[in-house]
Amino acid sequence: MKTPNPSIKENKIAEPGGSTNFIKHIIEEDLKAGKNNGKVLTRFPPEPNGYLHIGHAKSICLNFGLAAEYNGRCNLRYDDTDPSKESIEYVASIKEDVRWLGFDWQDREYYASDYFEQLFEYAVQLIKAGDAYVDSLSAAEIREYRGTLTRPGKNSPYRERSIAENLDLFERMRAGEFKDGEHVLRAKIDMASPNMIMRDPTLYRIRHVSHYRTGNMWCIYPMYDFTHCLSDSIEGITHSNCTLEFESNREIYDWVLDHLEVDCHPQQIEFARLNLSFTVLSKRKLIRLVEDGHVSGWDDPRLPTISGLRRRGYTPKAIRNFCDRIGVAKADSTVDMALLEYCVREDLNKCAPRVMGVLRPLKVVIDNYPENGEEALEAVNNPEDPSMGTRNVPFSRELYIEQDDFMKNPPKKFFRLAPGREVRLRYAYFITCVDVVKDPDSGEVIELHCTYDPATRGGDAPDGRKVKGTLHWVSAKHAIAAQVRLYDHLFVKENPNEVEADQDFTAYLNPTSIEILADCKLEPSLAAAKPADLYQFERLGYFCVDSKDARPDALVFNRTVTLRDTWAKILKAQKKKGT
Repeated sequence: MKTPNPSIKENKIAEPGGSTNFIKHIIEEDLKAGKNNGKVLTRFPPEPNGYLHIGHAKSICLNFGLAAEYNGRCNLRYDDTDPSKESIEYVASIKEDVRWLGFDWQDREYYASDYFEQLFEYAVQLIKAGDAYVDSLSAAEIREYRGTLTRPGKNSPYRERSIAENLDLFERMRAGEFKDGEHVLRAKIDMASPNMIMRDPTLYRIRHVSHYRTGNMWCIYPMYDFTHCLSDSIEGITHSNCTLEFESNREIYDWVLDHLEVDCHPQQIEFARLNLSFTVLSKRKLIRLVEDGHVSGWDDPRLPTISGLRRRGYTPKAIRNFCDRIGVAKADSTVDMALLEYCVREDLNKCAPRVMGVLRPLKVVIDNYPENGEEALEAVNNPEDPSMGTRNVPFSRELYIEQDDFMKNPPKKFFRLAPGREVRLRYAYFITCVDVVKDPDSGEVIELHCTYDPATRGGDAPDGRKVKGTLHWVSAKHAIAAQVRLYDHLFVKENPNEVEADQDFTAYLNPTSIEILADCKLEPSLAAAKPADLYQFERLGYFCVDSKDARPDALVFNRTVTLRDTWAKILKAQKKKGT
């Protein structure tokens, strides 16, 4: 069987343990050759300028996973060099998300801002070696001088400043003598390089902004391409894994380390970033969704943020399994959201207790059941795990069923309740609909009258008759009220990043991405439900108690995922074809 590529185009899925990871092969070859003294040290380097998303989860699982597999270590390092966009709130959220996913950096929590003084000294070394200069062109002029992909750049008129003048200006930049944008420090490389990044990239810029950790100690801040490679080197990183968009940056990564006296020169390795259908993973776009009020916050369950997925009820194990299945490739592809949902169902099917809840209640009165009678019926908590045992659910004369479990004039293949038709109530009895009550004004069905067969309690009819429909239900007398939120894709377009020339990605937002049902009826065992508790509502899907809005006297559930599993059908079809 070939290893499938999890892409929308091919609609294929990797089996558990069947995913590919070319970085493992690189590490194994390095270990065989005795490189890095047999050590493996990786890092996860987020910018604290937003909340982490499912794409970051792939990087977290990769870097921490590789370190664990090869008896190495993984650092958590914040790339905090742009104080205008960073905050301690984001730092705290990143730590929470990494821990929740199941990873521990122990005492190896670092910040690029820890190295500001050392980075400054490295910049001075470059100036003294004639490899960096202070440029006084404006930002617009620097862009103009850089050229294009088809036209080489041209040297700045300030490129040949003397070493002494550059050192003086750079010290004065640090001292705060100049305004933002008045000067920058640039590497002196090659303005005709075919790699645009190598056309004298900026290493430092002036920013009179207070840093969330260093306060007003600094008014110049290093750029990513200067900071990242040196932070890796300072920490002794062996394999610096980053996403494919940084492939062109590898040349400047190596240039900086080659032109300085460093003890460690890590290897930068690029892998394909995660793209997921029906959503966006650009931090810039996620910030817009939050700040423009299209969602309720970074933890909105419709977002692909880790905090949003956690609030929706996705489990760490499901996300880790998803990251393992998609593998680590060298070419970008888009993964179908159905695969992520498949991994969630696969995990929750084993661990989530089953309960009964009615989302759109329709009242049922069992006419031949004792008027004040009630009884406790035994229900299985999870057929996948007998150790989870059973529970008692109350049964009484008046019940609730789902509105769409009844039709007055049903089509041929409708096997639920209809006038004169008999169905089974889960764990309870066979019932037959004998009368329908409608609202006199609207004509809407508001109540059903049924009879039950006492001989069918918890099983089949003694006379051997069969029914095709089994319905879930809740005793009206014992039901507890809850609000339930149903979620759909945030975007209606499979790839909302592909927009028409005159469109914005927000034009493809799904206007029905959330539906709030305010008067749902749940079995009484759910009165003890706590925030983040997960359940399967039988026949309806998996649901999670909302961690923000739920209260003991006002339960709120989020639908994590439906029971419909399109990806399982795709996988079954693939196996049948032998692909």
